[in-house]
Amino acid sequence: MYDLVIIGGGPAGAAAGVYAARKKIKTVLITENFGGQSVVSIEVQNWIGEKSISGLELARKLEEHVRTHKIDIEESDMVERVEKISGGFKVFSKNGKQFETKSILAASGSRRKKLGVPGEKEFGGKGVAYCATCDAPLFTGKTVAVIGAGNVGLEAARDLTSYAKKIYLLVRSEKIRGDIVTLEEISKNGYVLTPGRYVGIPEEIDDGIPFEIKMKQYSDDLNKYFEEGKKLEDEIKNNLKKINL
Repeated sequence: MYDLVIIGGGPAGAAAGVYAARKKIKTVLITENFGGQSVVSIEVQNWIGEKSISGLELARKLEEHVRTHKIDIEESDMVERVEKISGGFKVFSKNGKQFETKSILAASGSRRKKLGVPGEKEFGGKGVAYCATCDAPLFTGKTVAVIGAGNVGLEAARDLTSYAKKIYLLVRSEKIRGDIVTLEEISKNGYVLTPGRYVGIPEEIDDGIPFEIKMKQYSDDLNKYFEEGKKLEDEIKNNLKKINL
């Protein structure tokens, strides 16, 4: 029986593995791969001790660090379920393996959040993408909508500036939650971000409408769509209440 099963091979799981090994805790680390979500990032600038590092290089270093210590590693595998047993837990993996352990540390991280809207599943890989680092070149010369204005959304918009003709940045509120540094990088590429939830290139506005008015027009259009969506959401909620759901 293990003293500890660590689920996940991102920064948290890797750190847990190193500390467990140093404390000589009998440990097995189970992970699909090392690095976590950051593995697809072209450049990570907020990892302490590294001015700049790619996601792949960071993943390699995490794995290398863990493997220098004496713990068991089950890679290319995932935990499917956990059962309580006498004195601890039994962990079942996707590859059919079982591990008995006294304790479990879940460092499984998170996965990309999907919208759950009609057409998303059908058009996955056919215009709907979740990784600008991987798929930005596919949108060369096209108009693209990026949904979300946290760091991931802004980084996607930044990566797309080298390819897309026009980029819409759709957010739930007027507040941009991503890092100012990334916003500045978008601006350096000739794109302009306005409170109207829109990122666009002034040079592309060649239909005789002044840039400021064009921005307002896009802002009004997007606000109208958001208002219609909110009305529909309220209507659905009211209908669910009527049938006690």
